[in-house]
Amino acid sequence: MSPTPPARRLRLHLPRRMFAQVLLMQVAIAAGVAVLATGLFLAPLSDQLDDQAMRRALSIAQTTAAQPQIAEDLTDTPATAGGPVQREAERIRTATKAEYIVVMDRRGVRWSHPTPSEIGRLVSTDPGQALAGHDVMQIDSGTLGRTARGKVPLRDGDGKIVGAVSVGIAYDSVRARLLHAIPGLFAYAGGALAVGALAAWLISRRVQRQTRDLAFSDISALLAEREAMLHGIREGVVALDRAGRIRLLNDEARRLLGIGDEAVGRSLDEALGEGRTADVLAGRVTGTDLLTVRGQRVLVANRMPTDDGGAVATLRDRTELEQLGRELDSTRGLIDALRAQDHEHANRMHTVLGLLELEMYDDAVEFVGEVVGDHRATAEQVAEKIQDPLLAALLVGKATVAAERGVALSLADRTGLPDRLIDPRGLVTIVGNLVDNALDATAGTPHARVEVELQAEGRTATLRVRDTGPGIPEEQRELIFTEGWSTKQRPAHRERGIGLPLVRRLAERQGGSATVGEAAGGGAEFTVVLPEALAAADLEPALTVPSDPHAHTVAEEESR
Repeated sequence: MSPTPPARRLRLHLPRRMFAQVLLMQVAIAAGVAVLATGLFLAPLSDQLDDQAMRRALSIAQTTAAQPQIAEDLTDTPATAGGPVQREAERIRTATKAEYIVVMDRRGVRWSHPTPSEIGRLVSTDPGQALAGHDVMQIDSGTLGRTARGKVPLRDGDGKIVGAVSVGIAYDSVRARLLHAIPGLFAYAGGALAVGALAAWLISRRVQRQTRDLAFSDISALLAEREAMLHGIREGVVALDRAGRIRLLNDEARRLLGIGDEAVGRSLDEALGEGRTADVLAGRVTGTDLLTVRGQRVLVANRMPTDDGGAVATLRDRTELEQLGRELDSTRGLIDALRAQDHEHANRMHTVLGLLELEMYDDAVEFVGEVVGDHRATAEQVAEKIQDPLLAALLVGKATVAAERGVALSLADRTGLPDRLIDPRGLVTIVGNLVDNALDATAGTPHARVEVELQAEGRTATLRVRDTGPGIPEEQRELIFTEGWSTKQRPAHRERGIGLPLVRRLAERQGGSATVGEAAGGGAEFTVVLPEALAAADLEPALTVPSDPHAHTVAEEESR
């Protein structure tokens, strides 16, 4: 015999789509609320109807007992089916549609009853409380079945209790009222359920549009993939809501912008401070591949609006690329300088050779001494006035480059800087940028000259770089310190407009300033004031913490 196949279990499968699940859950909730509300309404309704019936019975009993003639007839006449008590009780019962009105004496003997044969007999329930002077309301069973009852004492003209009056309301009528109310209640509940189902359908349709008809599993997978992607990519991602507040930051964005989780929920100006970076991310500056400087990093930002009114901005670190571009420029400049020096060196060697062949030995010695002396004099002059070795080496090298470009680079007579710099690398970056800008501005002009002045007063270092170039128009003197702004043609391998913003950023980081004005003899004069650049004179020079390795990537930016 073949084995009996296992019985299949009946499994209920929820709809896969999110909107269908939302609709089903909301309809189930609406139905449950309707059933619960109906049950909660029916429970007190039954008690309320019982209470109303008992109070009605009590009211009829009190009205009957308030008639003095009944008390007199009870004491003066016998308990008979045609007696005056029976006639009055039946009249009231017929008028009030009560189930019964029983008048009894103090012994509990009936003097009235809807069934005349019961007159003269004892009542079926204990009348003790009513005969004791208490009003009684209850639902109980008697000879006429289950009724809602009201019992009151019956008093004569002197206030003495001579009996009691018991009135009953048929309980079937109370139940009929309850059953009669149920269809209407269900109709209201059904109407409420229909409205709830319609509202649930409308909400589910909206959810369907907003979730693009995805299933819960799809949304969960997308969220997991988004988290993995955001934290795994090497680009910074900043998501903004329609009010411009930050709602998401990935790890790279935190690193590039130098902010943490506390920035989430805050506006860009609050989290980043006012500046070009906040303007670019907020969309106040438009364009693609916008350059901005954050700290000592060169960032490229792009912003894309989203359908909900917010935006997503991406950030790329261009510091290393800028470094490569500057190294390429430096290499090209060095090659040009070496080519020029090689040509000049060949001319000098030919000159020395000619003097030796003409046996003009003294002239040859004098010529060699002049050539060597010029370079030695420049190096000695710089070393005498600039005691920091890094800065002195930079200016000696710049003097050589300037000479090859036909520009006279010199130190002002008032220059003097001791070897007490706290951050010499930062000052090298500032001086290198400003000198390169001045060389670019003056190269190729007649009588080109660049003058560097460095002074120390207490712990404050003041740098001035003057040139004989065309100068900076007054309306552009603040624009040149804006990231990405430049009047020069953009090279193929990198952006311009980074060097001068970095100069100002480095100066402001030390509590100083960077400004530009007009030089005395024409041209431009850049002034940088660094209040805390020098260590105290009575202390040893502080050990300098190496700057960010990317600090020199923008040291030779040309941003005029």
